[in-house]
Amino acid sequence: MAILKVDTISGIGTEGPVFEGDIEFTSQNFLTLPKGDTTQRGRGRGLWAGGTIGVSDATIQYAELSSQGNTIDFGDLSAVNDSPSATASATRAVFGGGRNHPSYYNKIEFVTIATTSNVTDFGDLTAARSGGQGCGNQTRGLFGPGFNPSGSPTTINTIDFITIATTGDAQDFGDFTEVIRVAALSSPTRALFGGGYGPVSPNLFNTIQFVTISTTGNGQDFGDITSARFNMAGGGFASNTRGLFSGGGSSGSGYVNTIDFVTIATTGNTTDFGDMTIAGSGVGANSNSIRGVLGGRTTPSKQNVIDFIVISTTGNAVDFGDLLNVFANCGGTSDSHGGLTE
Repeated sequence: MAILKVDTISGIGTEGPVFEGDIEFTSQNFLTLPKGDTTQRGRGRGLWAGGTIGVSDATIQYAELSSQGNTIDFGDLSAVNDSPSATASATRAVFGGGRNHPSYYNKIEFVTIATTSNVTDFGDLTAARSGGQGCGNQTRGLFGPGFNPSGSPTTINTIDFITIATTGDAQDFGDFTEVIRVAALSSPTRALFGGGYGPVSPNLFNTIQFVTISTTGNGQDFGDITSARFNMAGGGFASNTRGLFSGGGSSGSGYVNTIDFVTIATTGNTTDFGDMTIAGSGVGANSNSIRGVLGGRTTPSKQNVIDFIVISTTGNAVDFGDLLNVFANCGGTSDSHGGLTE
């Protein structure tokens, strides 16, 4: 049993707190004090994969979500890829689908988040697609609906799922409204898909649908976003209780800077959260339990800006750093989205 007798504690500097008093401990018991405040920053690593810099790109880049700064090169996808979907567990990030026009991909690839490297083959989606987004929990990853102009049908409204720890082909999870460019986010139990546009006339949607991640089935009505728009920030932009929909394109006002939020466990409409630093669509997003981080966008010019917000509060986004280049449509995910590790 450890005995700690402390008369006073003086200021905490780079070497930690200074104790005045007697400290006795056995080899089985010791005191560990954290260096630095993580309560307002969280932990975890965020990844952005592929996207377009005017042409499709294969770069994977990362940032430590607790520290503001620029991204660092992680590795490469197997091919250049505009708009890959992304999902992750606490250890593995998985990227599925995407395109290098006119080619559309059904391949799924993965990396170990803690170790920089190029991707390894995982399996295949049920159908080649782009314009979808991914989400999931520690066990199961989901890939949302998308499109393939050369496919039949051209709009894929199927939600696919994988077991993240086990390589193999995706399986059919259920169906979603025939909408593409939807945003996806998740808690450990529930996945939400919001916004998008339909293939018949330029119909923009403000609807949100949800599924229970552990149970296959079709999307169910959740509520509405404050305004109809498509290609909002995606990639698990959520804590374990609150999900956010950010930016996007709108037929009336062009590019949107609005951030909306919902309580994931409770169906209902979104509430205004604040604004991004720059309006745009095709934002790659990731998060930990504290922070939501938004990287890149089309304005319509491509941007390298990264913003962040504190998920539990409301307010406008502030500057985080820069991506390696000007990007849009990156597949964003992290090892701590939706409360995976905290």
